[in-house]
Amino acid sequence: MAASIQSAATFLQPTKVPSRSSLQSRSSQSVCRAFGVDPSVGRVSLSLQCDLKDLAQKCVDATKLAGFALATSALIASGANAEGVPKRLTFDEIQSKTYMEVKGTGTANQCPTIVGGTDTFAFKPGKYSAKKFCLEPTKFTVKAESVNKNSPPEFQDTKLMTRLTYTLDEIEGPFEVSEDGTIKFEEKDGIDYAAVTVQLPGGERVPFLFTIKQLVATGKPENFSGEFLVPSYRGSSFLDPKGRGGSTGYDNAVALPAGGRGDEEELQKENIKNVSSSKGTITLSVTQSKPETGELIGLFQSLQPSDTDLGAKAPKDVKIEGIWYAQLDQ
Repeated sequence: MAASIQSAATFLQPTKVPSRSSLQSRSSQSVCRAFGVDPSVGRVSLSLQCDLKDLAQKCVDATKLAGFALATSALIASGANAEGVPKRLTFDEIQSKTYMEVKGTGTANQCPTIVGGTDTFAFKPGKYSAKKFCLEPTKFTVKAESVNKNSPPEFQDTKLMTRLTYTLDEIEGPFEVSEDGTIKFEEKDGIDYAAVTVQLPGGERVPFLFTIKQLVATGKPENFSGEFLVPSYRGSSFLDPKGRGGSTGYDNAVALPAGGRGDEEELQKENIKNVSSSKGTITLSVTQSKPETGELIGLFQSLQPSDTDLGAKAPKDVKIEGIWYAQLDQ
């Protein structure tokens, strides 16, 4: 009986609850063990903390390096893919390339060059046939009012809005060299026109038809010039948004108010389409020739009117500068 009472008393004795400090100590020891800290030392080792700091710094440095490498590679790629002027090739080099080698390089929009030869016109007097005549514009300027107030109209630099399809090529015609050194060239056939659009600094876009149709140029090799025909930018069968055209469509806009308003000058220019041609001038000069191959190259400067929107707008003067190439066959 006494033994039972003693056992019960022992069971009913209050259990010793660990203190808060001991719990914190055990928790700290568990955390220390988890992070590789020796609890017997009584203090947290700083080795893991240093290692973590080094690792974090290395990660930051690696991230910066990767970002720099990515930016550099993007810059190189953009530079490689940026549209640039390809190397100018000779006629034989262009002919030796396949379509896929030329496609997308810009070479098809360039006139050939000459390697060797002389810096003067070295062809003997006689009658020749000019073939492969090519004109490549390198600069377009348009005479327009300046963005500055009280400034007279002047030729302003423009931004090309047309893709690389504005070079004239495969032009043919008789080429004559006189005894006194005078030359004469007549344009007869070939790809002698190209639609071009440029943009002025103020944002206005100026379309025009770059051409040398029916050109007759005479003069010395260092400076021979002539006039040519500039056809209408749009043909007579072109219809505007209201169905008006030169040879087809309506003569007047639909639902035009009565009372003779159709005879007003502003409406008349819109209603009665004008598809007449105009004139332009060009000056050419020979800078290099190669008689053994019949090749010659030079510079040109052309001045012609822009599009008139079938007579609705006043044309602007367009100055075109560039290089040209031709082959003479006697």
